[in-house]
Amino acid sequence: MMMDNGVINNYDGLYPDGYMEQEEEWEREGLLDPAWEKQQKKTFTAWCNSHLRKAGTGIENIEDDFRNGLKLMLLLEVISGETLPKPDRGKMRFHKIANVNKALDFIASKGVKLVSIGAEEIVDGNLKMTLGMIWTIILRFAIQDISVEEMTAKEGLLLWCQRKTAPYKNVNVQNFHLSFKDGLAFCALIHRHRPDLIDYSKLSKDNPLENLNTAFDVAEKYLDIPRMLDPDDLINTPKPDERAIMTYVSCYYHAFQGAQQNTAMPDERAVMTYVSSYYHCFSGAQKAETAANRICKVLKVNQENERLMEEYERLASDLLDWIRRTMPWLNSRQTDNSLAGCQKKLEDYRTYRRKHKPPRVEQKAKLETNFNTLQTKLRLSNRPAYMPTEGKMVSDIAQAWKGLEIAEKAFEEWLLSEMMRLERLEYLAQKFKHKADIHEDWTRGKEEMLQSQDFRQCKLNDIKALKKKHEAFESDLAAHQDRVEQIAAIAQELNTLEYHEVASVNARCQRICSQWDRLGALTQRRRHALDDAERVLEQIDLLHLEFAKRAAPFNNWLDGTREDLVDMFIVHTIEEISGLMDAHARFKATLGEADKEYQAIVNLVHQVESIVKQHQIPGGLENPYTTLTAHELNRKWSDVRQLVPQRDATLAAELRKQQNNENLRRQFAEKANAVGPWIERQMDAVTAIGMGLQGSLEDQLRRLKEYEAGVYAYKPHIEELERIHQAVQEGMIFENRYSQYTMETLRVGWEQLLTSINRTINEVENQILTRDSKGITQEQLTEFRASFNHFDKNRTGRLLPEELKSCLVSLGYSIGKDRQGELDFQRILAVVDPNNTGYVSFDSFLDFMTRESTDTDTAEQVIDSFRILAGDKPYITAEELRRELPPDQAEYCVARMPPYRGPGAPPGSLDYMAFSTALYGETDL
Repeated sequence: MMMDNGVINNYDGLYPDGYMEQEEEWEREGLLDPAWEKQQKKTFTAWCNSHLRKAGTGIENIEDDFRNGLKLMLLLEVISGETLPKPDRGKMRFHKIANVNKALDFIASKGVKLVSIGAEEIVDGNLKMTLGMIWTIILRFAIQDISVEEMTAKEGLLLWCQRKTAPYKNVNVQNFHLSFKDGLAFCALIHRHRPDLIDYSKLSKDNPLENLNTAFDVAEKYLDIPRMLDPDDLINTPKPDERAIMTYVSCYYHAFQGAQQNTAMPDERAVMTYVSSYYHCFSGAQKAETAANRICKVLKVNQENERLMEEYERLASDLLDWIRRTMPWLNSRQTDNSLAGCQKKLEDYRTYRRKHKPPRVEQKAKLETNFNTLQTKLRLSNRPAYMPTEGKMVSDIAQAWKGLEIAEKAFEEWLLSEMMRLERLEYLAQKFKHKADIHEDWTRGKEEMLQSQDFRQCKLNDIKALKKKHEAFESDLAAHQDRVEQIAAIAQELNTLEYHEVASVNARCQRICSQWDRLGALTQRRRHALDDAERVLEQIDLLHLEFAKRAAPFNNWLDGTREDLVDMFIVHTIEEISGLMDAHARFKATLGEADKEYQAIVNLVHQVESIVKQHQIPGGLENPYTTLTAHELNRKWSDVRQLVPQRDATLAAELRKQQNNENLRRQFAEKANAVGPWIERQMDAVTAIGMGLQGSLEDQLRRLKEYEAGVYAYKPHIEELERIHQAVQEGMIFENRYSQYTMETLRVGWEQLLTSINRTINEVENQILTRDSKGITQEQLTEFRASFNHFDKNRTGRLLPEELKSCLVSLGYSIGKDRQGELDFQRILAVVDPNNTGYVSFDSFLDFMTRESTDTDTAEQVIDSFRILAGDKPYITAEELRRELPPDQAEYCVARMPPYRGPGAPPGSLDYMAFSTALYGETDL
């Protein structure tokens, strides 16, 4: 241990494993901290006075009162019980140094090697050296002898505190500084051994000053432990001094452990007297066999519990390690700034959710199930509850899992937002390219067309057509103005978002805008040229215009009619197909008027051909107003006349299909309406049996087996219904107005019925096993079940605390309405609801009632059994264990039994009493 001023205390002789090396840096800093020095001075002074008062003296100032060495030697004589050399009574400096050296030599004789602590520093009143010397004395005479499970003194004292305070709320002892700061740990230690001194339920973590004062006052008044610590110092110091708290806590340990050791011997002699008389009543062989069987039974339970504990620790470590490995990946926000890279990252995340996480979900569920099973087995075998190692509690795993889910959500939200951003950029770039391609394709050849002189050799109709065409082009040009503006706007947005190929976008946008300006100028120039030519040629063929006006809507009607006649349709009922057939009939009634319109349009074409032939007009047959021809209209009209009878045949076939579907609906409904109520009746009957009020457990089990056989015998009806349902699905039938039942609801009902029967059979078999193993009668079991059901008003299979209290009172328990009665009830509630869930199941209630009514194995019975095997000796040898027990359980005992420390025992003797009480959690071993 490093101290300031170069002083080193070597405790290797005391603690060969160097248990305090890990806190070396803290200890070095702590001794330089005035607050810690103040705490140590106050605590060490009180500790010294607690021993010096036995000699009728004390100290006031620790750095001054030990300077002459007299009280230092007296302190060592009191705490060691030995006599030191006679001190020098002179008052000169060398007398004082001689006395202090005698004290330091005595300390060194006890195996403590002191380095750099000299008598001169103590005589000179060096506070730090004096505190270091007193701490060495405390370690050697107050803490070294603390032994718990072969650990170092500090670790053993910490483990003792953890075990004693484990059941207490808001107490989690992990060290000797912050864990004791709020005072609850001190109060819990007192309450664990002397519950009559402190009402722990009234204490609050939010009142540390009150908690500390309560513990210190009670310890001083009733336990003879002086007030060594100052509550204000503990609260106001960020990290209290570890040495001061260890010194004070060691007083608690000696106070309580000494009391237990002082009361152990009378009970042991009484038990030995009883066993001795018991032993002479029966033959030795008979008693040995009985004792071995009892030990085998107890050890087998303990071995299974240890296996479950190891499996829990392994699963918890694996799951927490996986979560720690996964979190950095989920917290990463790195991407290659491409949509493909983000999509790859999203696919990796989906793979993680589909493949990697589901097994961990199952592992988490298995972990919780194993933990609950272990706690139940420990409770049923009268063992203390299992406390996992630090960081592996169920709550720790739940907290880590919640953190994982939060990280998953944040990762997915970030990934989606990043994809949206990159997708927006990609979308804008594609949109710019698409619009630019369309525009450039539209403008291709337009400049050459506008510069052409083709109208110079045209006839009248050609000129009119060119003019109309030019007017149409002007309209088209105006319509394309929006596209050019959109292209420019998209280019601007890509510049704003810093698209990586913005240079090529800007160059292409500039080319499009320049070409657009040239097209506008050329359009105006060609319009003026066509107006000049129109004044020369003014004749026009009105027939072309009339054809265009009438042919266009008729062509649209033909296109729509052909599309309707070949259009696919989906119907599900006879009414729907009947509606389609009626509409088709109305359509056929309009074909006569359509034929008249067709003949009129064809006549217009004939008139055009006659005029062109008569006047020899060049290009007169070309219609400048439309691209439709009489040949195209004739072809489409012929298609319509052929499609009408085909549509008739299609509708008739669909009508026959819907009629067949209607028959399938009726078949399914007839069967489903019989199966559904049958399943419901069976569920009600099984539920009634599960209430446990119909005959004995064997009668209930027999009836449940009969129901199970009946259900499996009924399975052909379900299979027949499945065959009908398959035909319904193949017919694409999605609704059935003849039945409220669907195949899915019937499957679920069937599975629930099978599950309910199996679960109820299992519950009844467990109750029979409990009844037979615990030796309770059928009448008792029936009474327990009837009382439980009576107070289970909501039929949930569980009781609230007040309902449990009423149930216990109805069974003859006397639970008063005063404070003592409430405490008694709370102890009962801790047994039947150890996890504090707020309710009690029938299994827990039955287990409590059977334990109240029957005998169970206890630590005393196991001790008696071992004593029989040992031949009334207070110890047992490995040879005796291997001779009387099976090999695996004999080796189990040899490996775990502590050595026997009593007098007169041969080497290798084992302490079976400590081992037996440890099995039931009754000692600190």
